[in-house]
This record gives sequence, structure tokens and C-alpha cells, in this order.
Amino acid sequence: MSPQPLTGLRLVIADDHAVVRMGFRLLLEGAGASVLAEAESGEQAIALFAEHRPDALVMDVSMPGQGGLATLERLTAHHRGARVLMLSAHDDMQIPARALKGGATGYLCKRARPDELVRAVGCVARGERYIDPDLAPRLALAQFSDSDPVAQLSDKEFTVFKQLALGRSVAEVADTHHLAPSTVGTHLYRIKQKLNASNAAELALIAVRSGLIEV
Repeated sequence: MSPQPLTGLRLVIADDHAVVRMGFRLLLEGAGASVLAEAESGEQAIALFAEHRPDALVMDVSMPGQGGLATLERLTAHHRGARVLMLSAHDDMQIPARALKGGATGYLCKRARPDELVRAVGCVARGERYIDPDLAPRLALAQFSDSDPVAQLSDKEFTVFKQLALGRSVAEVADTHHLAPSTVGTHLYRIKQKLNASNAAELALIAVRSGLIEV
């Protein structure tokens, strides 16, 4: 079944790749929507959302700076009615679970068909919850699984963990997320305790095994 047209919907797109943004714009405007602005970072996405107040924000999880999940947290804290469709190239369960828990209206894998993106944007813009149909069964099962050690982390710890696992220093994470280095250090201590890791290399290995980063 073809998705409903997006006629009249006002959108903002956030992705750090210009070619990806262009593809999304052409697809969504071809379905009848108006793309009001494009952001290449989380900070820019928040500013453009406040400026345009779109029907929906279509945002990638992986962006430079604070990243999509932290952006989502800040955005929904200031704009409680925000409708956000999160996109990701990863199909691990931690990221969609945390995105939906963090206030995202919908979640879609970037490998989805173009018509599925149009359908997802339409649902989210109408305020309807949307979950990638290929991920939904696994996501439901993951809620009952304790096999992933990363599930023990709080949302703030998870955000810090992912940044550190990518090789960023405590100072860099503190600057990106507007935190005191001592606060990041406290998060790091708790992360190591929960994951039974002693150094950055072990954190990176856990992140790879959890499907959060690619090698």
C-alpha cells in the first residue's frame, strides 16, 4: 500500500552529510512536503526547530558534536510537543530503544525503502508513533533481554560511553556536552564499574560487540 502524500507538511532535516540531506529533500518534497531548513549538527537542528516550529524534525542519530540522542534530549526538554523521526544506519537495539524512550515519535533504519521513509514522516508529523517494521519484533524482544551489558547504563552514561568508545577524551566529551570534566569523569567511573572495563580499549570493544560502533 502506498503511503499517504505529505501535502502541506513542514519539515526540518538534520544530517551531517549534504548528499543525504539532498536525497531526503527531493524525496519528501516530491511527496508534497515543504523542507523549511537543513541542519548539519545537533546544535543547528535545535536552533532551526525553534525558528521554524516544523510539523516534524527528521534527524540522524550519528552527527558531529553532541549527536542525535543528546540533541533529542535537549530538544524535547524545551519543546515537549516536538515530533521527531530518528534515523540511523545501525540496527542494534540500544539506540532505537533509547531514542523512543527519550521522546522520539518514530525510528527508522536508513536502509529502509524510500516509500517507508515517506510513510514514517507522515505518521510522525501526525503525532503517531512509528517504529521500523523490520526492527519492531526485535525491539520488543530486547525489552526482555539482559544479555547486553550496555543496557545497564543510564541515558547520560550511555551518551558519554558512546563518545568515549569512539576515542574522544574526557575533556572533548565535556566540551561537546557542556559538562564539567569532573562530571564526565564521574560518569566514566560508573560506566567502567557497570561494564567491568578498565580502559578505553575495553570500552571500545564492548561498543563494537553491542553494535554501537563499526570497525
